Amino acid sequence: MTDGSRTGSDRGRPQDSMPQERDVPPAGGVAVVELFTSQGCSSCPPAEEVLTEIERDARERGQPVFALGFHVDYWDYLGWPDQFADEAYSARQEAYARAFGTGRLYTPQMVVNGTVEFIGSDRRRAATAIASALTAAAPTPLALSVEAAGGDGRRMVVDFQTERPPERAVLNVAVVERALESEVARGENAGRTLRQDNVVRAFMSLGLDVERGRLELEVPPDLDPRQASVVGYVQNDGARAIVGATAVDVPAGA
Repeated sequence: MTDGSRTGSDRGRPQDSMPQERDVPPAGGVAVVELFTSQGCSSCPPAEEVLTEIERDARERGQPVFALGFHVDYWDYLGWPDQFADEAYSARQEAYARAFGTGRLYTPQMVVNGTVEFIGSDRRRAATAIASALTAAAPTPLALSVEAAGGDGRRMVVDFQTERPPERAVLNVAVVERALESEVARGENAGRTLRQDNVVRAFMSLGLDVERGRLELEVPPDLDPRQASVVGYVQNDGARAIVGATAVDVPAGA
């Protein structure tokens, strides 16, 4: 379905493998890649494969590319409640739709640096958008450190530091987890085992009106810290443009 409703999806044609322009080294910019997806959508697994490739390639090449899979909840009506979905992630996608002036939601949707959107399974569009982002001006500096809060494994403390944050900026902090597998029993992906990377397991946004601070995130009890990272990114609260980002792996024992 391509009617733009909350239950719609775009069925993108198969795309070629990741183009070679991904090999171009960055010139100072960063690329934050947000994928809005759902286990209940049959068009989403190819897009999640693209997100996995983006994350893997960035790690191998040492590129400042940060991948996040936001699972939306509006496909749950088909009978398969996505265990990673959150209505807050659907609301985040809605905010992008308003910023883009389309009012249109679909899955899989990929958004690069808050300003470019396209069908998430389109490898070529992803490569082009990421390459463009990496050649942009030097980003707003951002540093993170992470430690466990308490001994229950349910909370993380994140310290952040930046310089001269722009006006109307927000700091987004996400805990993402790799190598997740789910056996889907109902919905459009019934009978499939889905492997997903960089799934957002916890998320928080706060107004960035100071250059350093601390926040606390509650994480799910089944989070595997060995496969988890914390991604932070600075975003304009109006135009939605992302101007800085960084990530740190979750330390052992967190």
